[in-house]
Amino acid sequence: MRKFFGYLKESYIELTKKVTWPTWSKLQSSALLVLVTTVILAAVVFVMDFAFQHLMELIYAL
Repeated sequence: MRKFFGYLKESYIELTKKVTWPTWSKLQSSALLVLVTTVILAAVVFVMDFAFQHLMELIYAL
């Protein structure tokens, strides 16, 4: 049990004193980048799905 509490104490010290946290503006710009990338990838997947769906309908209609 002593090792577990030592681990918790060291983890807390590392998170509060050793980790360099991003600034608010850097965090916002990173979040915006992730959001834009996600929307673009979702649009690409949608277009591919739409195209393959119609292609398969044409193939099955033969």
